[in-house]
Amino acid sequence: MPLDKPRPQAWTVLVVFTAMNMLNYTDRYVVPAVGESIKSSLGLSDARFGFLISAFLWVYMVFAPIFGGLAAKGSRTRVIGLGVAIWSVATALGGLAANYGQLLAARAAVGVGEAAYGTIAPAVLADVFPERMRGRIFALFYMAIPVGSALGYIVGGQIDAHYNWRAAFFVAGAPGLLLALAALVLADPPREDDGQTPVPRGLDAYRPLLRAPSYVRTVVGYIAYTFALGGIAVWMPAFLVRVHHMTLADANTKLGAILVGTGFVGTFVGGWLADAIAKWTRQSNLWVSGVTTLVAAPLAWWALVTPSLSTFWPVLIACELLIFASTGPINAAIVSEVAPVLRAAAMALSIFAIHVLGDAISPTLIGWWSDRDTLAHAVLIIPGAVVAAGVVWIYAAWRGERVAS
Repeated sequence: MPLDKPRPQAWTVLVVFTAMNMLNYTDRYVVPAVGESIKSSLGLSDARFGFLISAFLWVYMVFAPIFGGLAAKGSRTRVIGLGVAIWSVATALGGLAANYGQLLAARAAVGVGEAAYGTIAPAVLADVFPERMRGRIFALFYMAIPVGSALGYIVGGQIDAHYNWRAAFFVAGAPGLLLALAALVLADPPREDDGQTPVPRGLDAYRPLLRAPSYVRTVVGYIAYTFALGGIAVWMPAFLVRVHHMTLADANTKLGAILVGTGFVGTFVGGWLADAIAKWTRQSNLWVSGVTTLVAAPLAWWALVTPSLSTFWPVLIACELLIFASTGPINAAIVSEVAPVLRAAAMALSIFAIHVLGDAISPTLIGWWSDRDTLAHAVLIIPGAVVAAGVVWIYAAWRGERVAS
């Protein structure tokens, strides 16, 4: 039976999971923050550095379906705790890497841990909050993305400037062990339809998702969106150093500060707006995601081609506000379009798809292009992906309206 109010432990789950999500993205973005230093220290090309990011994501998306299956069989909070512990230790081990191969292995291990968390946490949140609140709840949960990313840029950049890039990995990895312990003592909440619907096993959990057009369209748009964000997030610090001649520490600090502000405002407003217009349309999550993303596309282009930093910063702020508006709604759409027993599988399959076809490709592709041309030209692939995401989501919302009528 669908929930009509949050479960008693819902807010505790939200706080713990949001803290984990913030640290998740701190661990991810400490790498691009110290990227120029890693390249210099280990003698890497842009393509090899880009693959360092992509390798993490390939492992992440391969293990996501595995953990999606485990979520149906046992305690989800314990699996999450194990994942957080793995990624925290692996992040710290990256600081001990003596060569490219060792650093690559450490970042791949981070992907294993993050797959456990990223697959299961949204499904648990959907089980403890009613559907009418999910746009706002997922917006709060995903606010941790820009905050964590900003911390990765700022902490990584400042520690690299004052110490070295290895110390940045130690600082980013250690706090996760405390959150892993918190997850291990957190009770696994009941699933929304416990005892009502048989839990599908193995590939049976994924077949109905592939036969659901609304789900497939949502994920296709998410692939293009993730391709764009993955590429620009990895290469933006280097872009500012090479194109606008900023220092790496200054670029990371300013990017981090803007991420915090635009992430909080954009993510909150997007979730609130999706819930507010849900009384008029069941496709509110897709409409908000599609329209804001499409409007962001020309701003992304403008920010990447302007020669003036005084123009770059305000345009980037406007673009990021619109980009982050879709963060909560699109993830709420993914879990709300499927049966409760399929939610973990739906998140797992979407994680697999957006990484194998999205940000597991874009950092390496941009790095390869940069080695043969310039980084300023290579990043111009990003606005096209943003356009594609907006168009697909608007089409998905329109199709959903027609089916509902």
